[in-house]
Amino acid sequence: MTDALELDALWEDFHRVVNMTSQELAAWLRVRDADENAEPLPEEAGTPTGQHVLAILQKRRTDLTDDDIRVMYRVVDTVTAQAELENEPEAEDTPRRHRLMTIGHDPLKP
Repeated sequence: MTDALELDALWEDFHRVVNMTSQELAAWLRVRDADENAEPLPEEAGTPTGQHVLAILQKRRTDLTDDDIRVMYRVVDTVTAQAELENEPEAEDTPRRHRLMTIGHDPLKP
């Protein structure tokens, strides 16, 4: 289990790298999975990780599960690794931006 100080740091890191609100993320997941015939149900839109990030955004720190903590570490590591690859996001790099947005990070957002 994660100790209180480590959990505090993870909570801060997660909310720093996840710079989309739960509403923005939910809307993005629906748009991303929509096709010309149908839009998915909100609770079924997006990747499992994207859905998990959305669920975490709606929780209090005291309600986190071990699974939530694992996902939070994975999201922080993924966004941090991507940020190190390229400091300045470029609008042309749409696939990379969309991948990161699926886990709640929009690199073009200040």
